[in-house]
Amino acid sequence: MESKRPITDWLPTTMKEVKKRDWDELDVVIISGDTYVDHPSFGTAVIGRIIESEGFKVAIIAQPNWQDDLRDFKKFGKPKYFFGITAGCMDTMVNHYTAGKRRRSTDAYTAGGKAGHRPDYAVNTYSNIIKKLYPDVPVLIGGIEASLRRVTHYDYWSDKLMPSILATSNADLLVYGMGEQPLREVLQLLKKGVPFHQLTMVKQTAYLRPQEKGIPKNKKWEDLELNSHELCLKDKKSFAANFKYVEQESNKTYAKRIIQKIGEKNLIINPPFPTMTEKEIDNSFDLPYTRLPHPKYKKRGPIPAYEMIKFSINMHRGCFGGCSFCTISAHQGKFIASRSEKSILKEVDKVTEMEDFKGYISDIGGPSANMYQLKGKDLSICDKCVAPSCIHPMVCSNLDTNHSAMTELYKKVDAHPKVKKAFVGSGIRYDLLTPSYNKKGDKEDMRRYMEQLQKRHVSGRLKVAPEHTASGTLRLMRKPEFKHFKEFKKIYDKIDDKFNLNQRLIPYFISSHPGCEEEDMANLAVETKELGFELEQVQDFTPTPMTVATVIYYSGYHPYTLKPYYTPKSPEEKKKQHRLFFWYKKENQEWIRKALSKAKDPTLLERLLKRKPSNSSKPKWLAEQHNAKKYKGKKKKTRGKFKRKYN
Repeated sequence: MESKRPITDWLPTTMKEVKKRDWDELDVVIISGDTYVDHPSFGTAVIGRIIESEGFKVAIIAQPNWQDDLRDFKKFGKPKYFFGITAGCMDTMVNHYTAGKRRRSTDAYTAGGKAGHRPDYAVNTYSNIIKKLYPDVPVLIGGIEASLRRVTHYDYWSDKLMPSILATSNADLLVYGMGEQPLREVLQLLKKGVPFHQLTMVKQTAYLRPQEKGIPKNKKWEDLELNSHELCLKDKKSFAANFKYVEQESNKTYAKRIIQKIGEKNLIINPPFPTMTEKEIDNSFDLPYTRLPHPKYKKRGPIPAYEMIKFSINMHRGCFGGCSFCTISAHQGKFIASRSEKSILKEVDKVTEMEDFKGYISDIGGPSANMYQLKGKDLSICDKCVAPSCIHPMVCSNLDTNHSAMTELYKKVDAHPKVKKAFVGSGIRYDLLTPSYNKKGDKEDMRRYMEQLQKRHVSGRLKVAPEHTASGTLRLMRKPEFKHFKEFKKIYDKIDDKFNLNQRLIPYFISSHPGCEEEDMANLAVETKELGFELEQVQDFTPTPMTVATVIYYSGYHPYTLKPYYTPKSPEEKKKQHRLFFWYKKENQEWIRKALSKAKDPTLLERLLKRKPSNSSKPKWLAEQHNAKKYKGKKKKTRGKFKRKYN
């Protein structure tokens, strides 16, 4: 049984565990802001297992106390090669604060869900502590916090423009994006005896170098110089102009090396590695994870993030959607790295053998569940492409959007004797499945996928993300016109009716996005109400580093056109926009009457508050029961009748 596994099945977290492996010293020490969960969805485990697979002795310091005598940072002493530092699976500030900058009371990546086990700006804090304790030991930083702060960026929580995190953390090297490929190259060079300070030609890394030392020469790379950090501080438009090149070079097959002056130093960002091959990504997922939290957390309570994904399967990485508010492509890349069917099914076997598995896989998906195996038909065209999105403003004619590989894989997982249901919980790109938008897509292929998905892989609710209804805001978001979501809903409802499934469609929306006016939000409330929705999954826009929307929020300019755009910024504006999502709450209705009394469209108020919503978002048996006047007052008696009819 898994509870009796030897402690050496996990990477060591104490000197006692190091000694159990008969090690006298460590080669690498990883410091993480998350609890240590030995699972392929947790970056610390992935990085640790890769270091182990290259023959290095590695240990993990998880959530060290940074406020005492720093004993946690000292417990392993000096590693032979370097300290690796990550804030964890989330940017610390997103983890700690709401969009309204209120401190969160919980932390999903901590045992017991308790907040307070990591500092704000964790990478900076950890790295500077290590630099004081061990000034002669190199520090390598990575993970999403370091990755998205690799260049001059706006920090929403301090409301300041910040330089590369290399400058504030005093780290020696930064790995950006998904770190397997650059990390392996770093480790292999160190094994060959290359000193750490000479690791200047590793792709997908960044470092600071004194300007008087010049730029290391590389005949294969073309250089691109950005506006300096100092110029960005003086001129918001110069900052905005930088982002276009950062985004494009981060998602090109053959990218340029980026140079930016920061004070007396040059920030040098080497080009990224090509998208991981099937073999490379399989090698990462097939490492010997226990798939369990370290046993030391057993008495501290469950880890919420782990509980959510413990029975899930990640099929691929990357996203070619390029949404303006999203950081997935900035970190995971625009091109999709898909695992082999063999590797995925092998992981399904592992999940079904877990001690408390009850037959249900919570998610078989990815950043967008239905991008598995999707790629360009002619990759030489993709090699020259600089577009940030493959599906906006239209689906690229070179993109193969055939879903048959996913449909067949779902069926194979479904057929596993120990799997009762395998759900798609991570949400889908509805535009790829809507003929009105994906005009060259195979309609029959879309139908087959949707029927398989809805019949077998929806746990009562399917998540999709239209994000808004206003055309101008949607263009800024790089999302389709709302009419295509309406078309998708018809397709979804038709299949739902055909098989009597009674499953709800759950749309996600954002308020206060750049370009969004208060009346746009009123229209959103009206349009979604008239489709039968009382919205649940909504959020206020949070500016995070390395997105187009954040650049617009801070600078006022779109980085591709340098045209000015309005953005709601004040707490009052943001609160008003968010409140319109919840028109159906009684406490909001008097406020809405006052807010919309001066609206340009006089029908908005009437449509929002005086018409009764349809019941299309309710289970059909309940909707029919509710609407049938002859059954009024007999709900208990008729509930079973209508439920049987539709089930």
